[in-house]
Amino acid sequence: MSQRRKVTVVGAGNVGATCAQVLATRDYADVVLVDIKEGLPEGKALDIDQMGAVLGYEPNVVGSTSYDATAGSDVVVITAGLPRSPGMSRDDLVTTNENIVGAVTRAAVAESPDAIVVVVTNPLDAMCHVTFDTTQFPRQRVIGMAGILDSARFRTFLAWELGVSVRDVTGFVLGGHGDTMVPLPRYSTVAGIPITELISKERIDAIVDRTRNGGAEIVSFLKTGSAYYAPSAAVVQMVAAIVRDKKRVLPCAAWLEGEYGLSGIYCGVPCKLGRKGLEQILEVKLSAEERTALKKSADAVKETMAAVKL
Repeated sequence: MSQRRKVTVVGAGNVGATCAQVLATRDYADVVLVDIKEGLPEGKALDIDQMGAVLGYEPNVVGSTSYDATAGSDVVVITAGLPRSPGMSRDDLVTTNENIVGAVTRAAVAESPDAIVVVVTNPLDAMCHVTFDTTQFPRQRVIGMAGILDSARFRTFLAWELGVSVRDVTGFVLGGHGDTMVPLPRYSTVAGIPITELISKERIDAIVDRTRNGGAEIVSFLKTGSAYYAPSAAVVQMVAAIVRDKKRVLPCAAWLEGEYGLSGIYCGVPCKLGRKGLEQILEVKLSAEERTALKKSADAVKETMAAVKL
């Protein structure tokens, strides 16, 4: 059997701990869960390890308040930061989370200078930029998790609308992670059939709208905290694509250098993920309307970025 890989998850809150749990059950990596709160990462790690005896995976999660245990990680997942509370926009989080993300990124990459970093903390696109700036890594090694979650929401709503298996639905989402994301119905299919052939424009518009507000909808139900099951699963899909060199094409936040007419910004685009991290950005032809929507989304990301002290 090939040597197990090592994945560090920074932040042992709901997203981080669930991420560590899903990774552990996949059984291909040793997981280190780090948090500043004494006892929290240790306790959650121990609990996840003991689950292995029941579900049949090898106990391999270590919890720590120190970054020493993370040395030599293949992938570092950054989930640390404050979650949204009701009525709070992602942008309200910028200043607080910028300081947290900058500090934890420095500590993690000091121990794992060759790691690929997956950013999850909101506001996502801005926090990717903070991480990119802090690490000074090439863009291939700092990627954000957003589009997989957005397209998972889109696919779920489309499957419900049509009463079909979500496994046969592909959802295509571009743009910033937030209210201006750009789901592309033209490129979204059910078993290869464009959804525009199967669902009326009114219903598609309503589903697109619900997808855009997917995070806020969950926050409004939970009252304290935000989504974490689907975000964690989305992170694990990215981690698997990287450490197992799967060459998956997944919507992720990537640093753009002219792709889609955008530069110097993190934005959600179709990315090929493999052992080197971001291995390729796939460009598709957009209609004038779609290009306008993407530009509007990019402008919203830039607005959030303006609050960051880089």
